[in-house]
Amino acid sequence: MTRLAPAARLTQYAHGGGCASKIPPAELERVVAGLTGGGPAERDGALLAGGQDGDDAAVLRMDGGRAVVSTADFSTPVVDDAYDWGRIAAANALSDVYAIGGEPLMALNLLGWPVDTLPAELAREVLRGGRDVAALAGCAIAGGHSVDDPEPKYGLAVTGVADPERLLRLDAGRPGVPLSLTKPLGVGVLNARHKATGEVFPHAVDTMAALNAAAGLAALERGVVCATDVTGFGLLGHLYKLARASGVTAVVDASAVEYLDGARSAVRHGFVPGGTRRNLSWVSPHTDFRRIAEEERLLLADAQVSGGLLIAGEVPGAPVIGELVARQRRALVVR
Repeated sequence: MTRLAPAARLTQYAHGGGCASKIPPAELERVVAGLTGGGPAERDGALLAGGQDGDDAAVLRMDGGRAVVSTADFSTPVVDDAYDWGRIAAANALSDVYAIGGEPLMALNLLGWPVDTLPAELAREVLRGGRDVAALAGCAIAGGHSVDDPEPKYGLAVTGVADPERLLRLDAGRPGVPLSLTKPLGVGVLNARHKATGEVFPHAVDTMAALNAAAGLAALERGVVCATDVTGFGLLGHLYKLARASGVTAVVDASAVEYLDGARSAVRHGFVPGGTRRNLSWVSPHTDFRRIAEEERLLLADAQVSGGLLIAGEVPGAPVIGELVARQRRALVVR
């Protein structure tokens, strides 16, 4: 807990935690259908990512063989410590740039704060945490925007650069390519336990606050062309989007997926975010689960905050959790 207000539990001021509070994916897709892309940049081919597939960030080709990357991400608190929440939210926003093969350059703060309920000093701690993680990424924070909000919310709007010929795309997956995951799963259920009980899980905080910079660079260095990051829609949700965009089926070896200590226990004790259950409901019609039990299904669909990169290829230190194959009856197979 922060020393500034030890009685204030930030997670108690939010109806949901972090990326688990996203609009349900099926509903979101209905809302935005036909509303993305379609402008001059897409028609002339300058918009390289950010259209109908739900890419992690938008990428616009510029003169001089470069591209600009743009993304925005903000969420409600996932932990009670204000500084840690700022770090996590910033890492989560920056991840979208790394997931598409870019390098972040500059960011703007996005802050919603209940000014009559929580002290301004806590908001300062949130912003300090975001600043420190952005500094690790070599990304300048230049102001931003704030509103008086009944729920605390924080994130970043990030601008970066990329090589337009070396992007990590959702639609570039091909049969015969292995799948790697660079962070263990389980932060969603551990965050739900933290919100309900106040129990702190430092290893989950460390995982969420870690940047995906090295993983993104490693993927590019090995010629990978397809990747995404695992956040609010869970491993299965983001993998479904990748498989659908690429016209392939993704096969997951459940025994190869790594989980944070305590994640299985959290599920068994009922600490499952609503977003995790909605993710599972969304992907189930498109998934052949074979004999995978409900507990495992929930963990594979767990709504992550600042999760790892899901890479169509192999990178050092990341377990191979499956492969892409030619399109079958269903987009996902979990065995």
